[in-house]
Amino acid sequence: MNPAIGRLTRRADYLAANRGLRAPTPGFVLLVRPRRDQDPSIRLGITVSGKVGGAVVRNRMKRRFRELARMVLPHSGIAGADHVLIGRAGGIEKAFPELRADLEGALARLRPKAERTAA
Repeated sequence: MNPAIGRLTRRADYLAANRGLRAPTPGFVLLVRPRRDQDPSIRLGITVSGKVGGAVVRNRMKRRFRELARMVLPHSGIAGADHVLIGRAGGIEKAFPELRADLEGALARLRPKAERTAA
């Protein structure tokens, strides 16, 4: 059974995720914070700064990240954790399969650390 994917809506959740684990890639930075609340659901937050580009570029990047998360997080995400994708300027030019491979690799790198901190 795949855990449900929720959304991060409060600023405090984003700040808490910033104190968690991080995996930088050329297209984005992935933040993961195990919640320790016995809820197996995965929550996702996406942020893209104005430094990356104008509104059109930021919105396009966020759409790509939402689709990426929809495809990858149900089977590779860390259950009971908050995931935040922070867009970088290099992410808009990257091919979608490369972004997917980057996300899967970042999750694989963070999984052992997340499981240690969740215990």
